[in-house]
Amino acid sequence: MIHGVLIINTHGKPRLTKFYDKFSEDEQQQIIRETYQLVSKRSEQQCNFLEGGALWGSKGSNLKLIYRNYATLYFIFCVDESESELGTLDLIQVFVESLDKSFQNVCELDLIFHVDKVHYILDEIIQAGMVLETNLQDILYSVGAQKEIAKKETPITSGLKDVFKMSMSK
Repeated sequence: MIHGVLIINTHGKPRLTKFYDKFSEDEQQQIIRETYQLVSKRSEQQCNFLEGGALWGSKGSNLKLIYRNYATLYFIFCVDESESELGTLDLIQVFVESLDKSFQNVCELDLIFHVDKVHYILDEIIQAGMVLETNLQDILYSVGAQKEIAKKETPITSGLKDVFKMSMSK
């Protein structure tokens, strides 16, 4: 099971946090800080797997942090022993490729200004800590379908303008 997904930039600022276990806000902030400290200290020659240990509380004794560094971002997944390390690295790759295709060369600013879309893409891949989809084409199809639905919806502001105009004409 996946217990959390973090995207943190190389300066330690979280760009996406998704916890599939219940933690208080303070605990989440501590996990983010400590995870960044562990991951950022590692050289590129070291493997991308770490023991999660004390970071994730009592559940952490057998959890692993699996991460990839892309440009200025660390993509970090916290998983238990039932998940394959190499499978999780592949899942990170699928997530990054999905973001890249959705944003046409994703960058850190895309994650900041389109956080809802990033969460939607992640939710297409993982729900409640379980992997749902790993096929890039299926993920992109779902994202495209959601985009079409959003285009068809009438923005709430246009409805409010009509109500305002009617009330002003009376």
